[in-house]
Amino acid sequence: MVKNGSQHIGQLRDGREVYIDGKAVGDVTTHPAFRNSIRSYASLYDFQARPENLEAMTFASPDTGDRVSRIWQLPASYDELVQRREMLEAWSELHYGFMGRSPDHVASCISGMVMGIDVFEQYDTKRAGALRDYYRYARDNDLFLTYVIVNPQANQSKAAHEQEDKYLAVGIVDQDHEGITVRGAKMLATSGIMANEVFCSCIQPLKAGDEMYALSFAIPMNTKGLRILSRKSYEGSATSVFDNPLASRFDENDAVLYFDDVKVPWERIFVAGDTAMCAKQFHATPAHSYQNYQCQVRLMVKLRFLVGIALRITEVNGTNAFPQVREALGQLAAEAAMVEAWVHGMEAKGHMENGFYVPDRSLLYGSQVLTQQLYTKVLGTLRELAGGGMIMLPSSIHDFENPMLASIIEKTQKSPVANAEERVKFFKLAWDAVGSEFASRHNQYEMFYAGATFVTKGHAYRTYDWQKATRLVDNLLGTYALSDEIVRQPVAA
Repeated sequence: MVKNGSQHIGQLRDGREVYIDGKAVGDVTTHPAFRNSIRSYASLYDFQARPENLEAMTFASPDTGDRVSRIWQLPASYDELVQRREMLEAWSELHYGFMGRSPDHVASCISGMVMGIDVFEQYDTKRAGALRDYYRYARDNDLFLTYVIVNPQANQSKAAHEQEDKYLAVGIVDQDHEGITVRGAKMLATSGIMANEVFCSCIQPLKAGDEMYALSFAIPMNTKGLRILSRKSYEGSATSVFDNPLASRFDENDAVLYFDDVKVPWERIFVAGDTAMCAKQFHATPAHSYQNYQCQVRLMVKLRFLVGIALRITEVNGTNAFPQVREALGQLAAEAAMVEAWVHGMEAKGHMENGFYVPDRSLLYGSQVLTQQLYTKVLGTLRELAGGGMIMLPSSIHDFENPMLASIIEKTQKSPVANAEERVKFFKLAWDAVGSEFASRHNQYEMFYAGATFVTKGHAYRTYDWQKATRLVDNLLGTYALSDEIVRQPVAA
């Protein structure tokens, strides 16, 4: 039976240790800081479980024959990759691209690692077996995974082992025949409060002496000793769905995870103590490209949504016939189409790797470099189109409950295509997408979720076909020479 929303909500009532505003949270599924976002994630599972969606959203597990989510599919052809992308796209449309760490993200990471299982086999056959078994378990139980793969910032000029606190970042305390004990903190656990399990590792470069931090493992979110420290909840701060239609329902949350001498069994450990393998698990397998391909699919949907907001702004304001406004809309349309072209391009230019069809890395990383710069630009264009329309709005939905205020709103919130309530409703949405605290977090997220810009540019440099480019230069240089020019010069009389 395919996992549905009520099953996922039930799984989150597991006694996990979550803290917000200085207090422990009992049941996260009913807490006002998380309950709506949890139900938004549950709606993804409900959507895939509908009989009419089963074929598009799920596939048969090779081991059990049961239908499981396509987020765990390992495409063996171009057509299968496209089929999986259509599933990711359908899910993204349910949250309008605002849930960046939805269940399909880390599932893509783990699936990509399994596509490169030979890299793990060369490292350690037991760790490879643990990864293979875990993938099957996560797939057949349709787990929602988050991950923490970044160390606390602290003093970034020093390596992990050089920090003042040896266990600032998650490191090995000891190990025995049962597994390892770990202590320390990790970031950012986006969607961790809503997830079943967490994949803990380190994507940042590790140096000699950092071996104790070279880890890769997965554990349930209710594991003893695992503490979850939530950031401020934008959902909890939302006045109403009408006032904050996005923040009130799609705040995936971020959290610091602190591992207080957590015991991890060997069957859940994929890398332990090897700094080179810690990097290889992402970059010598399709894992890093496969997970970030999912990000670009999601961003494609999100930009499509923002372009729709842009057009609606001009319609509500009655400016959509202005030539300069249409020029701005045309620019936005081109930018959104460019991201969509990248997604389709990295699929069409993909290749077979270990029996699996993998998106093209060069186009993927090229798209990430430019979309890191693009998102802020798109928001800026929406701000220009809206002017003061997103600011001069009623303070909250309660203003409509006061007859005197409601009459003033009716007079001042006019639009050629919408009544006052419709106009306020729309611009509240636009502000939540573009200018609210929730929107600001998303701007920061889209700029840095893939790493600092020098990191993504490094990936683009590493994966570009420089030989193909310089061959063109060399071919042209080979068509002429100085000696040829001397011979061609006319002889003086």
